[in-house]
Amino acid sequence: MIFRPIELDTWSRKPYFEHYLHRVRCTYSMTAPLDITRLRAHLKSKGIKPYPAFIHMIATAVNRHEEFRVCFDSEGRLGRWDSLSPSFTIFHEDDRTFSSLWVPYSEDFGTFCRRYSEDMEAYGDRKELAAKRGEPPNAFPVSSIPWVGFTGFNLNIYDEGKFLLPIFTMGKFTEEGGRVLLPLSVQLHHAVCDGYHAGVLFRELQELADSCADWC
Repeated sequence: MIFRPIELDTWSRKPYFEHYLHRVRCTYSMTAPLDITRLRAHLKSKGIKPYPAFIHMIATAVNRHEEFRVCFDSEGRLGRWDSLSPSFTIFHEDDRTFSSLWVPYSEDFGTFCRRYSEDMEAYGDRKELAAKRGEPPNAFPVSSIPWVGFTGFNLNIYDEGKFLLPIFTMGKFTEEGGRVLLPLSVQLHHAVCDGYHAGVLFRELQELADSCADWC
């Protein structure tokens, strides 16, 4: 993983970044349904669990665009990672708690799925907030609320408002008119992402769901 500092004075986004970070510090959430009808049927036919496929799909779309990889590093420098890896939650049925795991991203779904399965076997029963230690600085959060088919979701983070990476939350999929719909919410920081970028993200996620046979 490589972190590439951004020269703010030559960055075309400088006025927007400074406005939404220093003057009107602003994050926003957007929720939209993904049509996973084809994807769900394809995964079922191949015996693949949906959760790692959804996580991989999200990570793939995120890694295609530098806007979603901009953040501050541990030294406070603004820059972008060459790639991001997902950090995701898992649920413990017995005591209703959850833990967090992370898996190094690979564009190859087979490789990613193998890493996911290995980590689930090694850490899936560990009752700790961070079940797998050593989360890298280029990790972004993904979580799931599979009990609620929500139409909106807002995550409130009470810090300095400088967390710039996207945060994803999946809900319970529902069936409507013969289609299977998965609610997906993403929280973005306006300093690095506008509504246009959110639109690109959701469009590409839908394209990945529709072309599932090409990558999984």
